[in-house]
Amino acid sequence: QVQLVESGGGSVQAGGSLRLSCTASGITVSVNAMGWYRQPPGKQRELVAHITSGGVTNYADSVKGRFTVSGDNARRLVYLQMNSLKPEDTAVYYCNFITGWGNSWGRGTQVTVSS
Repeated sequence: QVQLVESGGGSVQAGGSLRLSCTASGITVSVNAMGWYRQPPGKQRELVAHITSGGVTNYADSVKGRFTVSGDNARRLVYLQMNSLKPEDTAVYYCNFITGWGNSWGRGTQVTVSS
């Protein structure tokens, strides 16, 4: 059974930083990509950033230059370093792994940025 567990969320003032971590267990097939999505209050879930097994990264325009995604495919770990946080970054952040079995999701971690 695949399980993804996020950590590192919390509350921070605008301009601050947080680092999210996600550990996956139970994945015995190849991992094609790992990354993060978020769902702001009252809005749909959206891509934040992801990294492929080859190390290619992709970011939402709203976070480019502020957020950095990194990961360790072999250890099933993915991170999101978030700097210069803004109130509009407030959301539940979800870890995502794309494997040979399809998409797997964590339960989410809350990030709240106050002005």
